Amino acid sequence: MTIAIGDKLPSATFKEKTADGPVETTTEQLFAGKRVVLFAVPGAFTPTCSLNHLPGYLENRDAILAKGVDDIAVVAVNDWHVMGAWAQSSGGLGKIHFLPDWDASFTKALGLDADLSGGGLGVRSKRYSMLVEDGVVKSLNVEENPGQATVSGAATMIEQL
Repeated sequence: MTIAIGDKLPSATFKEKTADGPVETTTEQLFAGKRVVLFAVPGAFTPTCSLNHLPGYLENRDAILAKGVDDIAVVAVNDWHVMGAWAQSSGGLGKIHFLPDWDASFTKALGLDADLSGGGLGVRSKRYSMLVEDGVVKSLNVEENPGQATVSGAATMIEQL
């Protein structure tokens, strides 16, 4: 079953790379009492993710935060080393949270997993964005085509805030 507006996010723990080294971060720490934009990509360093989806959120970070958002996070089915390298190379380290869902457990619990084995990627996340308030989904935007980042992009999220 796919998560829906009004549902609470499932509990998860992410090993996030920070400037001070790896830190375990839970969904409770990230979302409790906060208004957070969460978006997901099929994979770090993949073309649409690196050239379109992530840059839109980085470029519009201040505009999103100015609309009463406390934090922004991106999740991908990658390990914490890959997500940390992506955060560093994209200039996003310390600006948004790069959450590694290494075994797709969070993604599967959301019901937003996609089998991309045909493209050699295995189980990954669908591309989506959501506004989460105090751990509860307030808006959800899932792309029909994983190669596009329009419905789940920063511009759409800004309009919804």
